[in-house]
Amino acid sequence: MIRRIIEINEEKCNGCGACAAACHEGAIAMVDGKAKLMRDDYCDGLGDCLPACPTGAITFVEREAAAYDEQAVQQNRQKKMQGQGEGQGEGEKLPCGCPGTLSRTIQRPGSETAQAPRKTALQSRLSQWPVQIKLVPVKAPYFDGAKLLIAADCTAFAYANFHEDFIRNHITLVGCPKLDGVDYAEKLTQIIRGNDIKSVTVVRMEVPCCGGLEAAARKALQESGKFIPWQVVTIATDGRILD
Repeated sequence: MIRRIIEINEEKCNGCGACAAACHEGAIAMVDGKAKLMRDDYCDGLGDCLPACPTGAITFVEREAAAYDEQAVQQNRQKKMQGQGEGQGEGEKLPCGCPGTLSRTIQRPGSETAQAPRKTALQSRLSQWPVQIKLVPVKAPYFDGAKLLIAADCTAFAYANFHEDFIRNHITLVGCPKLDGVDYAEKLTQIIRGNDIKSVTVVRMEVPCCGGLEAAARKALQESGKFIPWQVVTIATDGRILD
């Protein structure tokens, strides 16, 4: 049948794996450092991978292709989840050759069971992986009932108590619109619209380029069609909270 399906330009592909991470059907995988469409019948033609690609290597084409097989996709997804092995948590392994994009929940010991840390030891409050907006999957178990933190990359370096005051009890997404050169609005809209998000906190730097992150979050909240409590916190370059 003739239908709409993605096409990947290998010359433009930089091997980042963001498209494979965004494709929750598992149609894309990394082969020899390049993204490749593995099976036509796994591609639904909706293009979740397009906004994730930083180089514009993915486009839509109309060509002869097998029909999208949702049942085969579900069976493949279940097979991958079963093959993760014990101790991986409930996250799904993303269809990407980069081990850094393994989607998982990070369990932190509770204060009642954890051994008392040394005074010099600080505990990470990060509760999931990955954290980069471009790499995080649109659907993941840790989004269920989540308080979402959307933070500019630099904020954690400028604000000393970032883990305790912002990351704690939140699902964290980070990015820099200036360095990534992408509009996060579409990806964030998909995350907010498709999951049970309880609140959104945007933490940005005072510098003008961080306005792109705030604007993307605002647009995503509007286009999601949901009424979700949200706030914006601005960090000064000297580490002070400005508002």
